[in-house]
Amino acid sequence: MKAESTFPSVRLNDVKRIGMGLAFILFPLIFVFAFAVHPGLLMPHRLTDTELILRAHHNSLLALGHAMVLFDAAILVTVTIGLMRILDHTKAAWAGFIGAALTVVSAVALGAEKGAECLTISALDSLPESQFTQMMPGLVAIFSHKGWMILVMGVLLLAVGLTIQAIALLVTGAIPRWQAILLLGVWLMGWPDGEEIYALVGSIMLAIAMIPIGVRMIAGESPIKNKLAPLPT
Repeated sequence: MKAESTFPSVRLNDVKRIGMGLAFILFPLIFVFAFAVHPGLLMPHRLTDTELILRAHHNSLLALGHAMVLFDAAILVTVTIGLMRILDHTKAAWAGFIGAALTVVSAVALGAEKGAECLTISALDSLPESQFTQMMPGLVAIFSHKGWMILVMGVLLLAVGLTIQAIALLVTGAIPRWQAILLLGVWLMGWPDGEEIYALVGSIMLAIAMIPIGVRMIAGESPIKNKLAPLPT
C-alpha cells in the first residue's frame, strides 16, 4: 500500500528533474542557433533600425531563430530557478533568489521584445511590398523602442541576474569554477545588432557551462560539486 501511494510522486519528481535538465541543455543551444543564422555573421558592423527591419524582411530562417528565442524566454525561467535551487544548499541562497528574480523579469522582457518584433515582421511579410513599405514608420517605432516598448530594455537584467548567480556559484564552489566563469559569457549576448558574432561566442560559453549540468540532472546525479546536498527537484 505504501509503495502504491509513493509511486506517482516518484514519477512526477523524475519528470521535473528531466525537464529541468533538458532546459539547461536547450536554453543555450537555442541561442546558439538563433545567433548563428544571422546574415553577415563574419562581417560585424552596427545596423540602423531600418537595416534591422530590412534584414528580417522575408528571412524565414532568421524569423525561425527569433521565434525560438521567444519560447526560450520561458525555458530561461526554468534554468534560473534551477540555479537558484542549487544555491539554496549553500550560504549564498539569497544571491540565488535575487539573481533568479531579476532573470525572470528579463525573461518577460525578452519574450515581449521578440514577440513584438519578430511576430510583427512575420505578419507584415504577408503584405505586398508596397504596403510593407508604408508600414515602415511603424516598424521603426517598434524597433527603436518608442513609447512603452522601452520596457523591453528589461532584457538587460538577464546579464545582471545570471551574473549574481554565477558569482555566488563561483564563491561557494557549488559547481566547478570553470563552469561558473563561463556563465559570465551572458554579457556578450547583449552586443549591438549587426555584431551577433560576439553574442554567438557568449551563447557557446553558456552552452559549455550549462549542458553538463543538464546532463547530470537527467542522469539523476547531483549537479552540486560537493554532492552533500540532494538533487534539486
